[in-house]
Amino acid sequence: MARIGIVGLRRGAYLARWGRHVGLDIAALCERDPEQLAAVAPEFPAARTYDDWRPLLDADLDGVVLAHDLDQHVEPALRFLERGVHVLSEVTACRSVEEGRALVAADAASSARYSFAENYVLHPHIRMMSRLVAEGRIGEIELIEADYLHGLPPGGVHDLTGDPAHWRGRISPTEYCTHTLSPVLDTASAWPVEVSAFGVQPGERPGAVVLVTRLSSGALAVTRQTFLQGEPDSHWSWMSVRGTRGLTESLRAPGEAAWSVRTRVEPWVGGGGLVDETEAPPRLRLGGLKVGRAEEGTALVMAAFRDTVVDGAPPRVPVRAAVAASLVGVCAGDSLREGGRTVRLPDVAGW
Repeated sequence: MARIGIVGLRRGAYLARWGRHVGLDIAALCERDPEQLAAVAPEFPAARTYDDWRPLLDADLDGVVLAHDLDQHVEPALRFLERGVHVLSEVTACRSVEEGRALVAADAASSARYSFAENYVLHPHIRMMSRLVAEGRIGEIELIEADYLHGLPPGGVHDLTGDPAHWRGRISPTEYCTHTLSPVLDTASAWPVEVSAFGVQPGERPGAVVLVTRLSSGALAVTRQTFLQGEPDSHWSWMSVRGTRGLTESLRAPGEAAWSVRTRVEPWVGGGGLVDETEAPPRLRLGGLKVGRAEEGTALVMAAFRDTVVDGAPPRVPVRAAVAASLVGVCAGDSLREGGRTVRLPDVAGW
């Protein structure tokens, strides 16, 4: 059984539980907050505990999950890849072009693989829409819109973005973009080419931003992220894809209905009249367990990481795709500071 270490036990505890369920041996837990470490450690009595990730380099691990602060993933990812340890990294892959290049080079040089823990690519409504697009149901993609939004009171927003001790207070408002951009790029099978960013609210640090990204396919992506009232009920995620033949989109609805997908195929397509139907994705079962809707993405991320570590399967979201999505947020920060100027993105696919 593959031995896995978990760095960061707030989000990481959730990933560890799913890792154990899919057959990974959780052999090491790392968390700098002693109370959090003490709360989680009893769930994994065989795991050794640490308050720093560096000793895990010598802990005889097959893989490591990086789930600590967003802005602190690159150094451990590089070090573990250098040691031949598979890496599953959360949130954003990098915060600069230089970091992105370093990750791509480290993955290429390593016997291990870098995987991106982007669960939104694998949410049930995103998987269904991606399948419909791949089948050609709505034709060639022209426009994709996606939201990742939290509706919080002003005080709650300030508590996060105004606190330099919290990673949200240390990053640009555009950087936490992968929950929208990764599903967009994955569904479109495209790379980002250029981006413009606009703040929804005035000021240097707007609570919400809109990114307009041109894709290598020619399609346009309009994504909205972070703190804006009216958050989508389906785990803060909504996506709409318009093609040359029709549209597919997740529903803006409460509860279970939020995971359903509406597809409209225009009446002139095929001569059969208008098609406008709504379908719920099939429920996921994993290892005999019926998986909750909001947990499906994370469960599948951990199953894919197991397949990479144990069987050598290609990562579901590999390093170049992770870096490309993350650099949209980095370059969008430049655009935001310069009044929405269009910024050309690096050709990560060609690195």
